[in-house]
Amino acid sequence: MSSARVDYIAPWWTYWLHQFPHVNLRFQPLDHTFNPQDENYQQSLIFLGCVAAAGLGVNLLCLAIYLSCLCCCRKDEEEEESKKSNSCCVTWAAVAAGLICCVAVGVGFYGNSETNDGVYQLTYSLYNANHTLAGVDSLVTGTVGGMQGGLNEHLSRLGEIFAARGDFVQRLQFMQQMSENIMKQLLGLPDWEKAKVDLAAIADQTAYVEYYRWLTYLLILILDLVICLAACLGLAKQSRWLLTTMMVCGVLTLILSWASLGADVATAVGTSDFCVAPDKFLMNQTKDVISSDIVHYYLYCSQTLPNPFQQSLTVFQRSLTTMQIQIQGLLQFAVPLFPTAERDLLSIQHLLNNSEASLHQLTALLDCRGLNKDYLDALIGVCYDGVEGLLYLCLFSLLAACAFSVMLCAIPRAWRQIANRDRDYDDIDDGDPFNPQSRRMMSHRSEQGNMHSFCSYSSSMGSQTSLHPPTQAVTNAPLNQSALFGGNPRYENVPLIGRGSPPPSLYSQPYRNRYSPTMRATYLSMTEDQIRHYGEDFRA
Repeated sequence: MSSARVDYIAPWWTYWLHQFPHVNLRFQPLDHTFNPQDENYQQSLIFLGCVAAAGLGVNLLCLAIYLSCLCCCRKDEEEEESKKSNSCCVTWAAVAAGLICCVAVGVGFYGNSETNDGVYQLTYSLYNANHTLAGVDSLVTGTVGGMQGGLNEHLSRLGEIFAARGDFVQRLQFMQQMSENIMKQLLGLPDWEKAKVDLAAIADQTAYVEYYRWLTYLLILILDLVICLAACLGLAKQSRWLLTTMMVCGVLTLILSWASLGADVATAVGTSDFCVAPDKFLMNQTKDVISSDIVHYYLYCSQTLPNPFQQSLTVFQRSLTTMQIQIQGLLQFAVPLFPTAERDLLSIQHLLNNSEASLHQLTALLDCRGLNKDYLDALIGVCYDGVEGLLYLCLFSLLAACAFSVMLCAIPRAWRQIANRDRDYDDIDDGDPFNPQSRRMMSHRSEQGNMHSFCSYSSSMGSQTSLHPPTQAVTNAPLNQSALFGGNPRYENVPLIGRGSPPPSLYSQPYRNRYSPTMRATYLSMTEDQIRHYGEDFRA
């Protein structure tokens, strides 16, 4: 039986998924045969979802251990080099998480589209097959109804008209037998009504579920992208509340990613079990409705297989031909004798012509090529595009889980660095001339006290030059304190350099990291002439 199938070959990924372990909830191995009605088989698919739930538990446990170590095992990271190293790690972690998230979203969009295309092809094929079966049922019902109603009525009237002619009555009786033979052959065809209803219901339910599945994944993809971008924005702006919100959303999205992974794996494995041996499952499902010879004929559609409807269609054709010959004879010989019979004979002839047209349509619809094409299209849609799309969705879930795991590791470190920075700024004295916050606070005052600063600066410089002639000041271009203190008028006249020693904040351990290397290098590079220019009276 398998050697006759040359049109459909299951893809390799369905065989790979088919080899996944099938274990029920009691950890008993099961057969890999697709049987969705079996409770044990359903449990084997649920078990795959439980494996994904276990992966979620391990992931959350690792994150909890990492966060606990980060909070409880805090090391002294006050040195500048360690701060730069941690900041670099946070930056690279954020970049990695963003890139992985973008790749995951791209893969997810492709997988969602592929799955939707495969399911659409399945439903389209189901609707086509349902249309074919409905057409067969309509033709059979119409032909049988015409034979039982219109033909019998006309034959009864003709029997009354031809009552005096026994040979004509005998022909009418023979036509009655032929019509009964036709109805017998048509009623002997399989009852497609039940199969038609099942196909329509399956197509409608599949389309309904697929629409909400596609929409759900679309929202998940957009949500992942928004959370990733918002987290990167929070890291860039160093916003505590935004990082905290994104951390909570990241945990929820991580749970959602693992849940979608479990559902996708279970669906892919179950679909692959069907794709490996679809003929066997369909024959088991239709054995109580349609003969196995008919199902075998449509599933394989081989030239070597006999048409199970050939005998019935042949009898139908011969009976119609015989009835048409009888009607032609009655029109030729009986109408001249019984003119009132012409109307009924023409009506019977018209009915037989319609029945012949229905016979040709029925022969075309019952041919295996139409339904077999729909069957192969449905298999290709499900087993190729559908399962492939599910695999891409599984990859999306894994990449999203990795991206948000990295993000959940980077956000606490970034939040801690922001807290350390704010604490350092709170500890700095507002009167410290090297405090960046103090310079920003005083920048507004400089606009209002510009004239006063200039007068103070001129008087101070005049007193200094009167004591010490600036013979070398013109050539050496002494350092302007306004450049050193960032244009702050509050400290322009402070004889800080004249002390001969830097303030304690330049060298003491608690304050060493408050000033940039440029500040310290500028102060230490002062020459004796510049120090003398700013006042020898204040030398230490």
